[in-house]
Amino acid sequence: MATFAKPENALKRAEELINVGQKQDALQALHDLITSKRYRAWQKTHEKIMFKYIELCVDMRRGRFAKDGLIQYRIICQQVNVNSLEEVIKHFMDLSTKKAELARSQAQALEEALDVDDLEADKRPEDLMLSYVSGEKGKDRSDRELVTPWFKFLWETYRTVLEILRNNSKLMALYADTAHRAFQFCKQYKRTTEFRRLCEIIRNHLANLNKYRDQRDRPDLTAPESLHFYLDTRFEQLKVATELELWQEAFRSVEDIYGLTSMVKKMPKSSLMAVYYAKLTEIFWISSSHLYHAYAWFKLFQLQKSFNKNLNQKDLQLIASSVLLAALSAPPYDHLKNASHLELEHEKERNLRMYNLIGFNIDAKHLETREVLSRSSLLADLVSKGVMTYVTQEVKDLYYLLENEFLPLDLTSKVQPLLTKISKLGGKLVSASSVPEVQLSNYIPALEKVATLRLLQQVSQVYQTMKVETLTKMVPFFDFSVVERISVEAVKHNFIAMKIDHMKGAVIFGDLGFESDILQDHLSALAINLNKSRSMIYPSQTKASKLSAMLPSLGEIVDKEHKKLLARKSIIEKRKEDQERHLLEMEREEETKRLKLQKKTEEAEQKRLASEFEERKHQRILREIEEREQEEAQALLNDVGKRIKKKGKKPPIMEGEKVTKRTLMELAMQEQVRERQEMEKKMQKLIKTMDHFERAKREEAAPLIEAAFQNRLAEEKLLHEREQQQEVEQSRKGHDGDVKEKYRLARVLEHKMEFQERVVTRRQAEYNRLRAEREERLSQVLKARKEEREIKRKMLYFLRTEEERLTRLREEEEARKRQEAERRKKEEAERRAKLDEIAERQRKREQELEERERLRKEAILRGTPVDTPVKPSSDLPGPGSATPAPAAPAAAAAATGGAGKYVPKFRRGAAAEPAAPPPAQSDRWGSGKPDDRGAAPPGDKFRPSSFGGGRSWSSSKFSR
Repeated sequence: MATFAKPENALKRAEELINVGQKQDALQALHDLITSKRYRAWQKTHEKIMFKYIELCVDMRRGRFAKDGLIQYRIICQQVNVNSLEEVIKHFMDLSTKKAELARSQAQALEEALDVDDLEADKRPEDLMLSYVSGEKGKDRSDRELVTPWFKFLWETYRTVLEILRNNSKLMALYADTAHRAFQFCKQYKRTTEFRRLCEIIRNHLANLNKYRDQRDRPDLTAPESLHFYLDTRFEQLKVATELELWQEAFRSVEDIYGLTSMVKKMPKSSLMAVYYAKLTEIFWISSSHLYHAYAWFKLFQLQKSFNKNLNQKDLQLIASSVLLAALSAPPYDHLKNASHLELEHEKERNLRMYNLIGFNIDAKHLETREVLSRSSLLADLVSKGVMTYVTQEVKDLYYLLENEFLPLDLTSKVQPLLTKISKLGGKLVSASSVPEVQLSNYIPALEKVATLRLLQQVSQVYQTMKVETLTKMVPFFDFSVVERISVEAVKHNFIAMKIDHMKGAVIFGDLGFESDILQDHLSALAINLNKSRSMIYPSQTKASKLSAMLPSLGEIVDKEHKKLLARKSIIEKRKEDQERHLLEMEREEETKRLKLQKKTEEAEQKRLASEFEERKHQRILREIEEREQEEAQALLNDVGKRIKKKGKKPPIMEGEKVTKRTLMELAMQEQVRERQEMEKKMQKLIKTMDHFERAKREEAAPLIEAAFQNRLAEEKLLHEREQQQEVEQSRKGHDGDVKEKYRLARVLEHKMEFQERVVTRRQAEYNRLRAEREERLSQVLKARKEEREIKRKMLYFLRTEEERLTRLREEEEARKRQEAERRKKEEAERRAKLDEIAERQRKREQELEERERLRKEAILRGTPVDTPVKPSSDLPGPGSATPAPAAPAAAAAATGGAGKYVPKFRRGAAAEPAAPPPAQSDRWGSGKPDDRGAAPPGDKFRPSSFGGGRSWSSSKFSR
């Protein structure tokens, strides 16, 4: 670790290292300076050092170094200049963003480059194997290697900044801005995994903030500014979650917003609440919670009507129509009518949770009735609150048909044209920014289902039986299979009582209650209709009295006065609330001023006390340092004296006044070096002993391990045989059981085939219809893709033919080269064979010449004239030659009897006398040919046996 006298020296040293290309050393030098406790007093130079440090971390993608440095810098400047920390963090995020954008601009296939599930996950083993096996890297892989590391670093940057700023009340704005940038990063690049992790990180930060309330710089959630930042972050999180279609995370964000508002006991602004309820409508619609969806729309309608002054009549009409259609889309029966006690308890908890999220503060005691939030109560509220006055005429007619009219035969025929008109309504809202677009066609499937249920309910009150064909004609929305599924759901929840007899093709309706109740309803409806008919046919001719003429106007006057009183009451309550709110704000301001003044006084007192404490502490530290140095010097002196006495040496004599700590430390250091060398020698000896011991131990353990392995092998063999036998027995038992089951089920096979044929026929018809619709939808897509595939196919064909042509040319060239090599090899072999044959002939000729030379020398030694060469053919006996005398071999034997002995000169003459030549010996194979070397003279005492293992005296041997 390098030490510097001033921080500026470290910055200069880092720049010098960067100029020579040693960025790692420069980063380490700056890191040591930042983490050192020696430079904890903040200076302006620290900010420059941090800027350079951050630039190096970003260039080298060292996220952990950056996090460590920012944490240390936060400790340095937290109480002095927190704005410097803010500037450094902004510079860090800007650099990371620019690097990521630069890498993205260089990559041309961004979607393929970012096709990674998790930015924090490492490379998988199969990816590493693929990268090593495949020799050439494609464009996608280069894009991945270029873009993905920078986006990983950018994501790590956001996490680091959020972790550093999570408990800093002075940098709440920067914390919120970082969270927004991270949300936009996840939204822009569709990073769903990182978005979930980011939401969990922010959620944990808030939980830890509430858990540890005694932290020094903890943000105060009761402060309006802090609350605004936290709520703004949560609402941005909710928007991004709905845009990414992460509905579960969006619902958790809604719960976070509700928990935050419940914690501080203060509601957000009306614009934020409009966004809150707009997102709730989307979440409840996706989750098929139509009733909660309708209540969320109702709250949104009330909010827009009360606080949105720019709302025009058209937008208000669309919102009101959406509210009424959402309420009508809710199923008209209770899902928990026959539920168990446990299901009721769970549903009670769920309803209480939903009521609180929507904005209805209800106690758990009132949930026993299950009528607090219901379809009927919602429709009654819509009528009483005047929502019906804003809806379109088509929606109003649909409401009266579904809720007030009794038309069992004509209900669907009147509802269908209204649904057709309603499906065309909708559009963008100009004056409501929280709800950008409303499409009433989304409610058509749910309204068709509700109309079918109303039809079945009314028909069940009039008819007892009905043909399936008739009921199918009465419901033009769905096929009978869908109607059957809807009726099963309604019967399950005791909304209607009916049975379907497929054998007879009839629908049988039953009764749910007493006949007197139904008869009473019918009789009252009949009396009302008859009274209307009578008044239309026979109008009253008598003049109304003066009092009767005044009664209608009197009722209107009473209603108007009642409305005025209600309006006056609401105005008075609103004024009271405003006055109370004003008083509370004044009290809060006064309390804030008082707390600020008290805080300033306390801070001044604390500064004075801290300065005095620091001065006393400084003096005490100086005294302690001097005393400690004296004690250490004396201790070192005593220690050195003891060590030297133990070794039998005399301690050095030092004068007390000249003894210093440095001298004693040098003496102690020399003694330690000597002891360390002795210890190293002992350690080397111990290492050698342990090495021999470990080797001997392993040699003894080797046969034991082999024996254990053999025992284990035998046991596993027995276990395998036993398991194999058990598997065979189980397979045999299973087969016997399957055969019995087959015989048992064979009896119902015929009925099963009949039922299967009916079901398959019906489903085949439905499948053909759906398939035709799907083919019609896909025809355009297939037509558009056909040309693209044709172009691609032609390109692939061209590339394939070109590659085949090049491969063919390459193979022909290789074959030609191979044939040429074989031809050259063959010619070389023939040439070598000819050369070998010539060499063999030359060798035989040389041998013949050597043999002749040898014979000539032997003849000279025997005294034979040199001019008459001995021919090999003369040694062979002719066909007419006489048989040699037997004395000749005896003489030859006598002459050669002393072969190998010294012969004097006076005896050599007798041996050199001419004698009859011996008969030529045939070769050992009996071919009758003479020996190539010729016949040996009998008097040659120096010639060894021709076929023996003796030494050869021929000239060829010497020449070799």
